[in-house]
Amino acid sequence: MTPRQVRRPDRGLVGKDGDQAGPLAEAAPPSVPVRSVRPVRKRTVGRDLRAVAAAVVLFVLAVVVGRALNRTVYGTEGILRLGWPPLYASWLPHLGPGTPAALVVAALVVVHGPRIVQCLRWRALVPAVWGASMAWTWSLALVDGWQRGVAGRLTSSMEYLRSVADVHEVPAFLRDFTHHILADSPHNWPAHVAGHPPGALLTFVGLDRIGLGGGAWAAAWCITIGSSGAAAVMVTLRALSGERWARTAAPFLVLAPAAVWIGVSADGYFAGVAAWAIALLALAATRTTRVPRLAALGAGLLLGLAWYLSYGLTVLVVLGAAVLLLARSARPLPFVVAGVLPWVVGFTALGFWWPEGYTTLVERYYQGAAKVRPYAYFVWANLAAQVVTVGLATVAGLGRAAAGLWPALRGMRRAAPRGSGALAVLVGAAFCAMLLADVSGMSKAETERIWLPFAIWLLPACALLPRRMHGRWLAGQAVLALLVNHLLLTGW
Repeated sequence: MTPRQVRRPDRGLVGKDGDQAGPLAEAAPPSVPVRSVRPVRKRTVGRDLRAVAAAVVLFVLAVVVGRALNRTVYGTEGILRLGWPPLYASWLPHLGPGTPAALVVAALVVVHGPRIVQCLRWRALVPAVWGASMAWTWSLALVDGWQRGVAGRLTSSMEYLRSVADVHEVPAFLRDFTHHILADSPHNWPAHVAGHPPGALLTFVGLDRIGLGGGAWAAAWCITIGSSGAAAVMVTLRALSGERWARTAAPFLVLAPAAVWIGVSADGYFAGVAAWAIALLALAATRTTRVPRLAALGAGLLLGLAWYLSYGLTVLVVLGAAVLLLARSARPLPFVVAGVLPWVVGFTALGFWWPEGYTTLVERYYQGAAKVRPYAYFVWANLAAQVVTVGLATVAGLGRAAAGLWPALRGMRRAAPRGSGALAVLVGAAFCAMLLADVSGMSKAETERIWLPFAIWLLPACALLPRRMHGRWLAGQAVLALLVNHLLLTGW
């Protein structure tokens, strides 16, 4: 070990500037000088940049091919049913009241975020990250103005709030729900209501019944719950990978470009619920809470709710399985099942059978835009859309996570991985869940919104980037989100 290196818990050899030297440096004999690992750093940074370049090329290709398909295959309307493929958006450069706030939040997090997250006590850090994430999401939403960006987002003809007044009695609503899913059924549901289990609409019905009706309250609900996902991911990382990795990932969780779609869409709300289900499962499985059984029960309750908010969230079992695998424990499972059962029993007893709802939705899905949207384009363009959802820093981090995934999995025969290994497995599981959703064919377009519950779990990969580069990568994340929000008018 050289004079410029120190050994820290869970970090291996660390240089004077705080960067992790990597496996080659850690294995080097004490006589090897520090400068001998600099070529290794240069090579890894080069791989980061090549991964970013490949992602940019993929996104540009999706834009070019998408515009060509829209122009030549289906006339003026466009076979993709998108204004600015691969995103559900339209070109509209604009400023708004949220612009100054977004710039201030971005500057504060980029300049001071990495230092603050290392100084705050953990109990203060988690709510601080939630608060900062909310500030970032609110400011981006307000770039489009109060009505267009917030209060009116969930009141359009395809949204949930249009159907709130149609729900009079919950049992009758659940008994008849499936009968109004198909496009040719009498009094058919709007697209978003038909495309989800009844739990989504019932959420907004419940808000309306307690006096929080209307688009503004619905938007505030979605932003509050959606932005809490950053805190949930931190809790999970601390339980599985260690507090250092959770702290390192925190600024990237705050400045996530995904906030453009969390504010405001119901999928942001779904993402927050799903994230806390995984966080509670991690606490229960690792027994890093005083009440692991209660945490497991809570995980089951939230998981059951998630399945009745969105059919696609069934693939969360991949992420849940990864958590149990990393914790090397199946003890939470009976309590998780006990938490899920009340939702299944309750909805079924009142007349809604989940499998029937899903199969009917598949038929409705192909009555609409999905029947003309080409699978051959979206199966890869969906992934291209995620480039702007998770950001280029996450793309670079994913390359590092992929490099560490196989060694982590191979070593699991002996012991559960911790640190960067556990982080790589968690990120890999989230990516697998996203791939399952992709190949299913039930996510043709709009995945920048629909895949939020999976996308937020890719963000921790940024923690694997060299710490001395974090400021630059954070700035890149912020600039990307600001460009998307100011140049495009995003849908939903």
